[in-house]
Amino acid sequence: MERSSVLPWQQTHYPLSWTLSADRARKMSSPGVDGDPKPPCLPRNGLVKLPGQPNGLGTASITKGTPAAKNRPCQPPPPTLPPPSLAAPPPRAALAGGLCPQAGLPLGGPALAPVPGPPVERPPLATDEKILNGLFWYFSACERCVLAQVCKAWRRVLYQPKFWAGLTPVLHAKELYTVLPGGEKEFVNLQGFAARGFEGFCLVGVSDLDICEFIDNYALSKKGVKAMSLKRSTITDAGLEVMLEQMQGVVRLELSGCNDFTEAGLWSSLSARITSLSVSDCINVADDAIAAISQLLPNLAELSLQAYHVTDTALAYFTARQGHSTHTLRLLSCWEITNHGVVNVVHSLPNLTALSLSGCSKVTDDGVELVAENLRKLRSLDLSWCPRITDMALEYVACDLHRLEELVLDRCVRITDTGLSYLSTMSSLRSLYLRWCCQVQDFGLKHLLAMRSLRLLSLAGCPLLTATGLSGLVQLQELEELELTNCPGATPELFKYFSQHLPRCLVVE
Repeated sequence: MERSSVLPWQQTHYPLSWTLSADRARKMSSPGVDGDPKPPCLPRNGLVKLPGQPNGLGTASITKGTPAAKNRPCQPPPPTLPPPSLAAPPPRAALAGGLCPQAGLPLGGPALAPVPGPPVERPPLATDEKILNGLFWYFSACERCVLAQVCKAWRRVLYQPKFWAGLTPVLHAKELYTVLPGGEKEFVNLQGFAARGFEGFCLVGVSDLDICEFIDNYALSKKGVKAMSLKRSTITDAGLEVMLEQMQGVVRLELSGCNDFTEAGLWSSLSARITSLSVSDCINVADDAIAAISQLLPNLAELSLQAYHVTDTALAYFTARQGHSTHTLRLLSCWEITNHGVVNVVHSLPNLTALSLSGCSKVTDDGVELVAENLRKLRSLDLSWCPRITDMALEYVACDLHRLEELVLDRCVRITDTGLSYLSTMSSLRSLYLRWCCQVQDFGLKHLLAMRSLRLLSLAGCPLLTATGLSGLVQLQELEELELTNCPGATPELFKYFSQHLPRCLVVE
């Protein structure tokens, strides 16, 4: 009897779709290479394909759980297949017969979904440079120094000059050398500083030899360094001359606490390319040093001078050349400067936009009047630690300096509420410092409430201000910073009140 490829429980009549020809069914049921009949090819979607019947009617697929299957008595469930990933690979004979081993389709028939290739390798997020370039902007300079030590990938990203623009590394003399096993000293490797493109350095406690070693070992010292600061150093006239001669790119120079160079050293070393000079706490600086500065630096834009022995005569050395270029002059603790020196300043430097007379204790209201009448371009004026300044000086300031944006009156102990009433008319003033003005009271604060342009107000150390008077400052809704350090009237309840009504203001306790 001929073997039938249809099981008895499968003999029923169905539509002609999803049928398998009798010829192909016989081929599938024929013995294989090993004599075992080949199993019928079943699709993966749970449909069972049945061969055609002798009566010419086709058979249809039976879906598991369909009503037709459930209502048919004594009908065993259709065979199930294991998942494709767990099913055993088909025998070679099935592939040789030209059938798709999984769907019963001829090879070359409808294309199957392409097998995905290996995934494209992408760098981990922790080392993705695009992500790191955006992430590292949220850290401070000190934190970036630590992060640069995590791995080479992070250091490569962090050592880009954009992350260090505007910063100045500070190197102490003891940090410039490493001690070798034999006891000899070797200058440190500064390649990391060169990679970050620093344009300025601050060297503390160095000697002439240290500066020469720095110039020889730092590749960018000749042209790439724009600013040099020497603090508490033993540099002499010879060292200063060598430094400015070798480092041709330096245009900003700061000398602080350097007591071994003389005025002759300034005459021999200062170059016309210098545009910013700061000299402070150098005991050998006097009037002749100002003469050297005024004659050798025609392009000087900023001068900061703290010298106890400079007199009014020195300020007369400034000429019309500095008058066109100099816009910032800071005279700090120049005790010998009087109103006569202020006369020389206002006539020689008419284009000043920033002037500091901090600690010039001999300057009076008349000197401030000269400033207000002649320096109309001033944006910043510092009169701190000038004990002879009174309310009259503030009247001169308010009447003539209409462009003023910053006024510093720290330790002006003769300023009263009347002086604050004069300042209330200044519509351009953005920063006002009244630290330790011991005569300012609550009534004076009421005048400040009309100054809607104020962004920074410092009342630190003002002993007569109360919590009631300070609470009225909530009317200054544009205020960004309020300093109340050492102010007796500033109570915890007041700070809580400010946090509720001045949410955008930084209150310094």
